[in-house]
Amino acid sequence: MKTKPLRIERFLNEMDQIVPWKQLEKVIQPHYKNTGGRPPHELRVMLRIHFLQLWHNLSDPLMEEALYDRLSFQTFLGFDCFGGVIPDESSICRFRHLLEEHGLSQQILTAVNVHLDSHGLVLKAGTIVDATLLAAPVSKHNSRKERDPEMSSTRKNNTWHFGAKGHIGVQAQGQPIIHSTEFTTAKVHDGQVLEELQHGEEQALFGDSAYTKQADKRQARTDGFYYGISDRGYRQHPLSSSQKKRNRRHSGIRAKVEHPFRVIKHLWGHRKLRYKGLAKNASQFTMLCALSNIFFCRRALLAEA
Repeated sequence: MKTKPLRIERFLNEMDQIVPWKQLEKVIQPHYKNTGGRPPHELRVMLRIHFLQLWHNLSDPLMEEALYDRLSFQTFLGFDCFGGVIPDESSICRFRHLLEEHGLSQQILTAVNVHLDSHGLVLKAGTIVDATLLAAPVSKHNSRKERDPEMSSTRKNNTWHFGAKGHIGVQAQGQPIIHSTEFTTAKVHDGQVLEELQHGEEQALFGDSAYTKQADKRQARTDGFYYGISDRGYRQHPLSSSQKKRNRRHSGIRAKVEHPFRVIKHLWGHRKLRYKGLAKNASQFTMLCALSNIFFCRRALLAEA
C-alpha cells in the first residue's frame, strides 16, 4: 500500500478544492448539448479532463491513455477505469472544439477573475504588459508542403523565430493575475496591442522599452498617470544615467509579468504550439492564463477554504 502522498496528488487535491467548478460549468452549460448519437459525457468530467490535459501538455490520444493508466487522474475525476466510462480521444477533441467555437476560454478567464475578485485578490491600480514568443512547427513535410500560413517570423536578439505571440496584461500589485490577453502572429509588434491589454482603471502602467511612445509619456504627465514604461536608447542618443536608474527601479516591478510565462511554458511545458491556426492556439493560451491565475492564488484560496 502506498503511504507517501505524491506531488501530483497534492496538486490535484488543491485544484479540486479551489477551482470554481460550478461557475465555470455555468459558462459552458448553454453550449453543451446533445447533437445526436451517443449521449455526451458529464460536463463536470469533461472540464476536469480538459484541465488535466492542459496541466500536463498531453495530446488527445495520450490523454485518453493517461486516464486508463494514472490512478491520480482517476481519483481527480471521481471514478476508475473499471467503474466508469472513460471518454475516448474523439470526445476529448470535440469538447476542446466546443470551447474554441464559442470563444468560451475568454469567458472562463473572466469567470475566474470574478471569483478571485470576490476573495479580494484582484487589484486594479496598475498593469504590467509583456509578450512571449511561442514556436510553431517549421517543417514542410505535410500534404500541402508548406508551413502554417497563419504564423509568421520575427527576429529577436539576432535570432529568427517562427510562430505566434501571446500578449498579457498583469496586475502590478499582489499576485501576478492576468486580466487581459491577446494572441497574434509573431510579427505583430508588442506596442500594437497595448490598448487591448489595459482594463481602463489603471493609475500606472509598466512595460519594457518595446512599448515606449514619447507622445504617450507626455500625455501621461499631463493626466497625472504614472508611466512606468522603460526608456529606450538609440545609437545617436544613448540613455542618460537618470534614465538607466529609472529603468532599474522599474525592472523589479516588471519582473512580475514573467511569472505566468514561467508557469505556462516551463512548469506546464507549453513552449511550442500544438495546433494549426491562431484561433485554436489562442483558445488554449487564454485557458492557460486562467489556470495560471488560480495557481498563483492557490495558497490564499486554500487558507479561506
